[in-house]
Amino acid sequence: MATKTAEGATGGTEAGTGARKDDETTTGPAAEQTAEGQTAENQAAEEAAEADGGEAGDATEAAGGEAPSGVGQGAGAVVSAALGVVSLSGGWIGTVASAREQLVGQLRTSSTASVARQIKEVYGDAWHTTALWAGLFALAALITGVVVLARPAFGTPGRPQAAWIRSVAWAGVSLGVIGLLLAVLKYSDALLGLPSTG
Repeated sequence: MATKTAEGATGGTEAGTGARKDDETTTGPAAEQTAEGQTAENQAAEEAAEADGGEAGDATEAAGGEAPSGVGQGAGAVVSAALGVVSLSGGWIGTVASAREQLVGQLRTSSTASVARQIKEVYGDAWHTTALWAGLFALAALITGVVVLARPAFGTPGRPQAAWIRSVAWAGVSLGVIGLLLAVLKYSDALLGLPSTG
């Protein structure tokens, strides 16, 4: 009997140990699966938080903290190039101002004035007026182009300016420099000066 009891006790101990081993076997992978599930849930929660943060950032940008899109710089570059073209062609304002100056010269000059004086009053002053207006347009084109090119230095750091904006702005600056040079040459009579009367 004592032997049977000992065997029963031994069998019971072995059964308990086996049950514990079975429990450990079943709880080991289950625990790992639970840990993996928690990790996946944590990752999903972090991604959701990041998505919420991104949406909040997008909403903040849309509300007023939006990074500049460069529309103003592009418009400035186009205006600079247009002013440069006007400075080379003379423009409507320069034509009207020249015609007005020619009319004033005719009214001020008597028919008995010398030929040199008539040429100067009627044509010379009108030519200088055209050169003056062309120079003003060229200067405006030059200043506008330089402002557009210098704008990124005072804007959002690390945000590059679009290539087409830089190209058009450089075109405006170039046309402004050429127009200003031609205006100075015309105004000083170094280019297409008045004909000599002597």
